[in-house]
Amino acid sequence: MVDEKGDFVTQDETGELPPIDEVEGRVSSEMKRIRGSARESVGQGIQDEQVEREGRELREEGERELDEQRGQ
Repeated sequence: MVDEKGDFVTQDETGELPPIDEVEGRVSSEMKRIRGSARESVGQGIQDEQVEREGRELREEGERELDEQRGQ
């Protein structure tokens, strides 16, 4: 099947990200959220407020990134 009219538009022309790039961003954000949650739990376990705070901040950052990506 050949497109004889030439009326197709590429992702480069529309500025649209390829699906694989969209997935990579979501995976990175999800991993950040998971690492933050784990660090927060460890901080609670060893009763280290600084580690707990760092974990909470990392988890919240990952959640914000995921929310931004879902909003697009």
